[in-house]
Amino acid sequence: MACGTRTAELSLCLIVLLTGFERGLSSSAAQRCFCQVTGSLEDCACDVETIDSFNNKQLFPKLQKLLATDYFRFYKVNLNKPCPFWTDNSHCGLRDCAVKPCSLNEVPDGIRASSHKTPSEASEDSEECEKAEQLGAVNSSLSEERQRALLDWNRYDDEEDRFCMVDDEESPDIEYVDLLLNPERFTGYKGPEAWQIWNSIYEENCFKPYAVSRPLNPLVTYSGRGFYNWLEGLCVEKRAFYRLVSGLHSSINIHLSARYLLEDTWSGTKWGHNISEFQQRFDEKLTKGEGPKRLRNLYFLYLIELRALAKVLPFFQLPSFQLYTGQPEQDQQNKELLLELLHVAKSFPLHFDETSLFAGNKKEAAKLKEDFKLTFKNISRIMDCVGCFKCRLWGKLQTQGLGTALKILFSERQIASLPKPQGEQLPFQLSRQEIVALFNAFGRISTSVRELENFRSLLSKLHDEM
Repeated sequence: MACGTRTAELSLCLIVLLTGFERGLSSSAAQRCFCQVTGSLEDCACDVETIDSFNNKQLFPKLQKLLATDYFRFYKVNLNKPCPFWTDNSHCGLRDCAVKPCSLNEVPDGIRASSHKTPSEASEDSEECEKAEQLGAVNSSLSEERQRALLDWNRYDDEEDRFCMVDDEESPDIEYVDLLLNPERFTGYKGPEAWQIWNSIYEENCFKPYAVSRPLNPLVTYSGRGFYNWLEGLCVEKRAFYRLVSGLHSSINIHLSARYLLEDTWSGTKWGHNISEFQQRFDEKLTKGEGPKRLRNLYFLYLIELRALAKVLPFFQLPSFQLYTGQPEQDQQNKELLLELLHVAKSFPLHFDETSLFAGNKKEAAKLKEDFKLTFKNISRIMDCVGCFKCRLWGKLQTQGLGTALKILFSERQIASLPKPQGEQLPFQLSRQEIVALFNAFGRISTSVRELENFRSLLSKLHDEM
């Protein structure tokens, strides 16, 4: 085929052990389990058991510790950009859709200048927001060389290398958001507005053979041919593109099922795992056979982003690079933690082989890569159409993170040429925004893989109680 001959289709076996639970599911449905994935992944020289063990035991704990640090917890984002594709400006009015930005103008000067935390939550938030405002500053105690390097990174324009759209950091509407105070979870945002977002992504931005008329959107009920049969008519790169989108969709659905509002009373709220919600999204029969395929795409996405982390290690090893927040001792410890994490990522024994993508005829491969890039940029623009601000925040972050991972994968020559002699501009750069998005996006994927184990345990417990 013009786009390549290797198949990117992933073969997984899903063992069914599911138990019954509330919401009136049938007894046959109660005996199925779609959450335990096992077996090898074609074209990845990898098996799911290896991924589960590696992620849950080695990588996940270190990654969560890193993401809790000041450098990675604050993300700069513009949540007020208008939707570029349709005029419907309706926004989710639910309480849990709201995002609390870090706005120093809302914080009294006395609290902001105080070196002591007050017992109130508002004062704690204000202190953290003040730290965020300092993240982009250049420490005057740094050497002239390091100051110049930091400023060069901020000015570096690599628009041609990007796979996603980014917010203008000079916009008056851009704000710092503390990701730890605005966690991704179920907000109640659903219905026609949410459907329109995913339908636009799947139907207008995923590649498919011209002869295929069936909907690609997995939210559309379809009783015809198997959902993935049409993939046989696509080249490896276009199948990979769809699987990345599907894997991201699956990861988001796992997060929403794992952090579901279970109880909301005058005494407080309770968030936790909603097993029935998880089954509605992934059970084989309830999804007409598509749920298990969505889970295998999650693992495909995991391997893509893990490979990017392994390849970008030389960039973070540069002596001139630091995770600057204005706290030198802590910054150095965090860089050591970051490098330790990346060495763990590099040690994974069965990495995805990205050389199988865009490896055909040079002219055709270049055209396909450009189409791939422009289409993914379009998806990142669709995130500005999401009516729920919290969903918009995490959608923008995760698409930017995946776009950054793709940028890394296809910048191998530039990364290999690091470091450059003093005075020469580095051939490869990442902005702070890209770095924060890259690691937090992979943190979401890593969390999804970890949550599959939690759901397995919950389902097994229910099965034992029957």
